[in-house]
Amino acid sequence: MRKTVRTIAIAGGSAFLLLAAPLSAHAAEPDDVAFSFAVTASGVTNTISNASGVDLLCTTSLASTVDGVLPPVDEVIQNGPTLYASGQSAPGNSTQEVTDVPAGSYVVLASCALTEGDATTVWISDYPGLDEYLTPLPWTSHIVQQASPVVTIAGDPTPPNPVELPDLGSIIGSGSAN
Repeated sequence: MRKTVRTIAIAGGSAFLLLAAPLSAHAAEPDDVAFSFAVTASGVTNTISNASGVDLLCTTSLASTVDGVLPPVDEVIQNGPTLYASGQSAPGNSTQEVTDVPAGSYVVLASCALTEGDATTVWISDYPGLDEYLTPLPWTSHIVQQASPVVTIAGDPTPPNPVELPDLGSIIGSGSAN
């Protein structure tokens, strides 16, 4: 009987170590994630460098600015972004593109998250005043040194030429379709 109890205890302890091992193998470090933003003709590309060793859930988002001025963090958080791209970022470099962005000025925000069991770690692009929002949250937060920039998406300088359509009445005739 004593041998059976000892075997169950050792097996239970080994199973616990096997379950805990992946969590400690993926310990998140502050410098595991970096962002690099670039403006394209109709949007923004974010190159995400993921050195965590595991897939992360990442989001790149745009929030409107007035006259290219960085809005207070309160406004950005309360209003939320309306233009974004989101998805998995594998270890290494990956990109997210926010496309079809209307002409205007925007602040670019990026974040990545790793959830393992009850533990969550997030990496967020630096933004003035962000610390006071992150401090009370029940997860580990890392501010990525790449600041959230204000970018301008230029509009199309020349409108497209209108297409001349033929008179539909001359094509299908007039009258009823009885």
